[in-house]
Amino acid sequence: MLIPIGGTEQSGPGLALGKHNARVTALSGRIAQELGNALVAPVIAYVPEGPVNPPTSHMRFPGTITVTDAAFSTTLEFAARSMKQAGFQNVVFLGDHGGYQQIETAVAAKLSREWIGSPVRVIALTEYYRASTDGFAAILKARGFSADEIGKHAGLSDTSLQMALAPNMVRADRLVSSRDGVEGDPRRASVELGQLGVNEIVSASVAAVRKYTARP
Repeated sequence: MLIPIGGTEQSGPGLALGKHNARVTALSGRIAQELGNALVAPVIAYVPEGPVNPPTSHMRFPGTITVTDAAFSTTLEFAARSMKQAGFQNVVFLGDHGGYQQIETAVAAKLSREWIGSPVRVIALTEYYRASTDGFAAILKARGFSADEIGKHAGLSDTSLQMALAPNMVRADRLVSSRDGVEGDPRRASVELGQLGVNEIVSASVAAVRKYTARP
């Protein structure tokens, strides 16, 4: 069972809210198709985005919705427990957002220790996130794009992925650089570049799932 984890945060004026949710839903479906033996759970849409008072990070901008680390950790834990109860033996967290990767990993480790005598595995697939960030950035750099243009939030890479997976969420006439809520320059983003990232994420994730689930 693949459990997609997104996030609800601002991404500047050019991307509609829910970027991570739409993206991880689409990518999880493609990963499941490639695996051929996986199902996809509903996306977990609300994740830690920083404190409300005082607001930091994305919480400084309207549209962002946050939860506490503890609430998020408990949600992941009981999503996995529910899948175990339903009979699934491999539960895979696919997190599209960087801010909670350590929480994902900690929950997976906790449950794996608890269930060490059972056939159930809980996997925090960090390869998914690394492919969408470092892996995709390396592909773009090899094509001549700079790190400043690629960016880490609502820049070239982020926007290109969204164009390839959820084009209705991109406001092409409002793509700007050097503005609050944007890190990078999305103005040369394209479907073609985004598809390179999609291919990288799907292939890396499928290979990692197969590696982990093949272990005795």
